[in-house]
Amino acid sequence: MCSPVRSGVTGSAGDDLAPDVVTGQDGDVDFAFVSGDPALDLAGTVLSRRDEPVDTLATPADLERWVAACGELPDRVTADPETFATALSLREAVYRLALDRVLGRPFDPGSLETVNDAAAGPMPTIKLSDAGLQMSGELPAVLGHIARSGIAVLADPRACLKECGRTGCTRIYLDRSRGARRTWCGMDECGNRVKAAAYRARRRASAAAAGHGPQGTA
Repeated sequence: MCSPVRSGVTGSAGDDLAPDVVTGQDGDVDFAFVSGDPALDLAGTVLSRRDEPVDTLATPADLERWVAACGELPDRVTADPETFATALSLREAVYRLALDRVLGRPFDPGSLETVNDAAAGPMPTIKLSDAGLQMSGELPAVLGHIARSGIAVLADPRACLKECGRTGCTRIYLDRSRGARRTWCGMDECGNRVKAAAYRARRRASAAAAGHGPQGTA
């Protein structure tokens, strides 16, 4: 059974989208693709939305790098200012709808319109070869593909969407694990950090207990 609501998720619409976002520096971000769907991965390009949000898509060049790094998308696209703005609008709409799904509330109408409009856009070209599936197309077609992929996930009543269990991480991911027991968006991104912090806390507690224990006698 899917238990999607993680610690830190609230039902307040004011907490959905961070008002002040710090942008990352062009070219110095390693993108994470751990959410199980390109639309959710796009939504995850804003980190720590409720605390100190950081936008890893600061420029059109960042978006081009993100598309190239995503294994399901074309190796190369060109992002002009208009399509870059469209991509960011799609990203925020997907995040809002995914959070609506996690919280079990009705979808936001404006976000639905944004995603549905993007999904009605052009289709990318798909070819099968010995190397596998190859996709090509301009950025509007890529955004249309991302929107359609997101719609398929959000419309699937069996899809288990969760927010990462690490405090401060707002990434929403698709849990396909057996028994829906996955806790973190990714081990490298969050799981190992939580385990390391817990280990350090245990060490500190043990050291403190030893320091306050009975003193030996000569």
